[in-house]
Parts: sequence; C-alpha cells; structure tokens
Amino acid sequence: MSSTGDAVAAESFDVIVVGGGPAGSSAATFVAMQGHRVLLLEKESFPRHQIGESLLPSTVHGICALLDVSEELHAAGFTKKHGGTFRWGSSSEPWSFDFALSEKFAGPTSYAYQVERMKFDQLLLENARRKGVVVRERCAVRDVLEDEGRVCGVRYLDADGAEQHTRARFVVDASGNQSRLQGRVGGRRHYSEFFQNIALYGYFEGGRRAPGPHSGNITCVAFESGWFWYIPLTDTLTSVGAVVRKECADRVRGEREEALAQLIAECPLVSEYLAEAERVTDGPYGEVRVRKDYSYLRDVFWRPGMTLVGDAVGFIDPLFSSGVHMATFGALLAARSINSVLRGDLGEEECFAEYEARYRREYQTFHDFLVSFYDVTRDERAYFSEARRVTRDSASDAGAFAGLVGGGASDDAVLISDSYQDQRKKDLRQRSREIHREGHRIQMQAAFGEPADDAPAVQGGLVVAGDGMHWARDAESARA
Repeated sequence: MSSTGDAVAAESFDVIVVGGGPAGSSAATFVAMQGHRVLLLEKESFPRHQIGESLLPSTVHGICALLDVSEELHAAGFTKKHGGTFRWGSSSEPWSFDFALSEKFAGPTSYAYQVERMKFDQLLLENARRKGVVVRERCAVRDVLEDEGRVCGVRYLDADGAEQHTRARFVVDASGNQSRLQGRVGGRRHYSEFFQNIALYGYFEGGRRAPGPHSGNITCVAFESGWFWYIPLTDTLTSVGAVVRKECADRVRGEREEALAQLIAECPLVSEYLAEAERVTDGPYGEVRVRKDYSYLRDVFWRPGMTLVGDAVGFIDPLFSSGVHMATFGALLAARSINSVLRGDLGEEECFAEYEARYRREYQTFHDFLVSFYDVTRDERAYFSEARRVTRDSASDAGAFAGLVGGGASDDAVLISDSYQDQRKKDLRQRSREIHREGHRIQMQAAFGEPADDAPAVQGGLVVAGDGMHWARDAESARA
C-alpha cells in the first residue's frame, strides 16, 4: 500500500471518485454541485459497453432530475417502458404490470427507459464535466494513499502511462464489481447463498415486439434452467440474456454462442420472439458475454477518508433491473455524507453510518422479495401480496408490487410523483414513522426542491436536510 511519503502530490481535490459509471458520475456530480472540487478517474475511454440496460422510474424521474439531465435523457430517444411483462409462476400465459399501478409513480412519471448503457453512461459522465467535475479517462488507479491510517488520495497511471499521486479529503471507490480498491476499507464480500446465478447474454437485430402499450417492456421468462431477460433497446435491437442457476453452470461453458442458442431453444417464448432475428456479430454488441458473481454485499462500506458505492458495495440480482437504481441511490446517500462532513456539519462516522443503514435497508427489501419471487409455483397475485408484506406499503397488492419494482420502496422523497407528494404532504405526519422508506423521496426532492418529512434509518440516526444533499440531526432525537 502506498503512503504519501513515496512522492510529493502535485495537486489535490476535495474528493476523488474512481470509476465513471452511473454510481461514480452521480456521486461526483452531487458533490461538485455543492461547490467542492472533484476529480473523477476512469480507466477506460467512454463510450464503452456495460450490462444493465433497463432503468426504473425512481432513477429516471428522481436521480436524473436531481443531476439535471432530464432533457438530455429525453432527447436521447431511448425506448420508453411503462412496466414489465413476465411469463413466470404458475400461469401459463404472460402477465404484465404497469408502474402507474403505484401512486408513487402515477401520472407523468409512470415510465422509465430501456437504455444503451454506452450512451446513458456517456450522458452522465458528460454531465459531470458540465457540473465542474474534472474527468480524466484512461487513468488506472493502482492504490490509495494513506496518512496515519486515513485514506488521503490515490496513486494512478495517467493516459500517458506516467504515475501520479493526487491527494483528497475523500476517495470514493465506484470502480465496479471487479474493484481492486474495495479491500482497502477492510472487511470482505459476502455472497448470497440463494442467488448464485450466472448470466450469458448477447444482442439481436429484428426480434419481435410485444403489442400495444407493452412493446417497450422488459420481458422476463422462466424456463427449466433459470430465466431469460428480453430488453427492447431500439425498434430493432434487443438485449437477450439467460440467467442460469449454479447447478446449470456447465451449460454456459465452452462455445458461448452455441450455449446461448441452445438455451434459447429451450425457452419457447424467447425462441418465438427471436424466430426471425439475427444475433449481432460485430461492433460493441458483437460478443456473447458471461457475467458471474451476481449477488453479494460487503460487510464494511467505508473507513476514514474512503467509501464504496455502486457495485463495489454490492449487487442483488438482475431480475427487477435494480442495478442502476441501487448504484445511483447509493451514490446520493454517500454524497450526502461527504457533503455534510466537508461542510463541517456532522461527524464522519455518523454520516456514513446513515448511508450504510439506508443502503442495507433498500438492499434487503429487494433481496427478501426476490427470494419469494423465485418460487415459480405461485401466481402473480401471490407475488403482489408478498410485495406488500415486504415493503409494508399501504397501497393495494398490485400497487405495492409496482412501487417496489419501480424503485420506490425506500420512500426517499425525490423518487415519487408530484400527485403522490401532494397527498403525502397531507397525511405523512399522521402515518407511523416506522413505515417511512428512503427511496421515493428522491423524486419529490427533484420535483419540488425540498424533501418531505424524513425519519432516521436507525434510532438516533440522521435525517435528510432541507436541501436534500446533506444530512441533519433529527429534531425528535435531539429533544430526547
């Protein structure tokens, strides 16, 4: 591990973010928007391929609105999705849900996008530049710098291959599931005993589209070895992936193209949709890829001077497209912590304890519901009812399901629709504080500029400050 004694740092920043994906770009932007000096280091040159193309309403109308990229997102022409379609459970016929079933996403925010991640991630990175972040691509971070046990910067190779040492008050590791820095916070990665899946995926031109309002939906189809995702990225381009159980791992070894073709042949609905399609064989979408180690969570999120966000912290499962939601939501939580410490409002330990508690709560909600959803002997009514139980939502069963898979279970004020906020402002104080969640508050913050009433994730914890970008002490806790 490097120390600051090895070289004299030529420059310094308030924050260094490692990784330019959605988590890194979002965290960097949220901190830079508060007037802090931020450096973002990305080892690749954008645009670059990345998995995870299906977004949730909470990300589109909450996080992206806060980042001030709503116009760019709309202008990109991404495919709109109004919900999801499943050939899942005991029903032999596909069934669909709409985000509009949840009051949290009613009205004009009852949709999300299917995105080409190369374009979406580039959009967020360019926005970070516009917001004042110093972005350097083709810069590979090798290690952190330390001073008396505190992380105080990074050592990296710049685009010309020269080693640089740069100092900062905080380092944010957003370098993904293969992060080489994550171990520097201590602890270890814990893999889920339940979700030990492997994904094999590729891209196809000419695939069939569902009729009517569901044409932009992601379609998830269970079959004997696991399940398929079918994501319409454009009118003709489709992302198709098979997620297979650990005991079926032999199915994805060897020739990947042949393995994917065999799995498609075993799934009648996906096979039918691709009957007249051709797999893309050149360019960034021309490779059949494998993704392993899907579900994990670290037992330590931070140490003095350093925190993890995005896939460096954890990943649940691709079934409900929660990856970008968890990455950007975690980035907002971490940014609130960094902003609060840099401003001198609160201590580092209590700020990052709040981040970790809220992230873990959101992670656990998705995880617990997914465990029940993988029981394919049930019907959609049972899944809807389970969603209501897990989230403790007062909505109907179907509404609770739509709210959960739309990214609103955590109840962060900037994540929900305008109409829901109006009603929520009227009755929020009368509802039990214990049912407050973090997630859909983000959309309220984006739309109205100030969050609704908040509750700490744990007793004696912190609440969201009035600007939505810092933490504050809970007035009730302070009086106690």
